[in-house]
Amino acid sequence: MNTARILVTACAAMLAGGTAGAAPITPDSYDMLNGNTGSFQYWDQSYNGAGCVTCDNAALSGGRGDLTDGIIALNNWFIDEAPAGNGPYVGWTLSPTITFRWASAITLNSLIFYLDDANGAGNVSAPSSIDVDGVNYAVADPAGSAPFAFTVSGLSFTGTDLVVRLNSANQWVFLSEVSFDGVAPTRVPEPGSLALLAAALAALGLSTRRRRSR
Repeated sequence: MNTARILVTACAAMLAGGTAGAAPITPDSYDMLNGNTGSFQYWDQSYNGAGCVTCDNAALSGGRGDLTDGIIALNNWFIDEAPAGNGPYVGWTLSPTITFRWASAITLNSLIFYLDDANGAGNVSAPSSIDVDGVNYAVADPAGSAPFAFTVSGLSFTGTDLVVRLNSANQWVFLSEVSFDGVAPTRVPEPGSLALLAAALAALGLSTRRRRSR
């Protein structure tokens, strides 16, 4: 394969790489009210946006923290949550509304909420339901008291801002992580890549004409 053909193949591969299939998608940020204080502090203390991360129900915006850091609590809140408020859980005494944001429109197929179900220990229970983009999904109280994952699938959401609400069934609702599966936007080829491809095609055409003339 000559140099011109190698350039064309490489450029085509770069441009084709801009299309993404279904895969985990991490939001660019999320906005919500911070957690509350009980026997411990249940704040989103790793949040890196605007707002007080050590204040009850402070408005947090423009950043990410515990809910998208990939850390899923494996035990109940009274085991895994640190007294200082820097554990994996965020806990609220209200029904929290969380807006997850992406810089460009995505198509979302499903999402998973990782929740605690302490069966009333410390007044912590699974939420009664979760609203996703205005649609209510009932949450069946799982057997036992272990943390659990609640999956919302079959979504047809396309956009940049996804609003969810956890409707508490008890005094407290605890969430350690949310994961998303969908399709990210197709990356628009950069002008430099297009120019390189055009130059490679021109070189390939010139090489073909020279061989024919010979």
